[in-house]
Amino acid sequence: MVYGVAIRMLADPAEAEDVAQTVFLRAFERFGVLRDQPTVPGWLRTVATNLCLNHLTRVRPRWRQFSVGRFDHGRSRLSPEERMPAPDDPERDVLQAEQRAELERALQGLPAHQRVPLVLFHFQERSYREIAKLLGVSLSKVKTDIHRGRIALRAVVGGSK
Repeated sequence: MVYGVAIRMLADPAEAEDVAQTVFLRAFERFGVLRDQPTVPGWLRTVATNLCLNHLTRVRPRWRQFSVGRFDHGRSRLSPEERMPAPDDPERDVLQAEQRAELERALQGLPAHQRVPLVLFHFQERSYREIAKLLGVSLSKVKTDIHRGRIALRAVVGGSK
């Protein structure tokens, strides 16, 4: 989960590994406090997110889960049929895995100013206001970057079919 947050936000495996390692070092340092806490996964996700944002601001210039084709302005809404576990269908599972991989590649190809807000919104379920505050940008910039990121993803993912 920690590496997943980092790779989606940074789009660089080496940088994501560095951030993940730092997160786990911090967790190890606080092991006595964290050991019995039910909020450890949330703490790890928050630390990973903050380290990625710091990394993007300091190292780079400032600037689970999507469903393919569902880049609306709200959260993805699944019908009751889509939420129900389907019977085993290996062909469907392979197709979904390929679609997820294609989307992940497209997401990593976005510039950081579009990728990061998209990851925070869709993968971490942050609100536009939270994202604007985290990134230190205006609410309208967050909305614009998410909108443009979705258009770019749609062109890549939709254009390959």
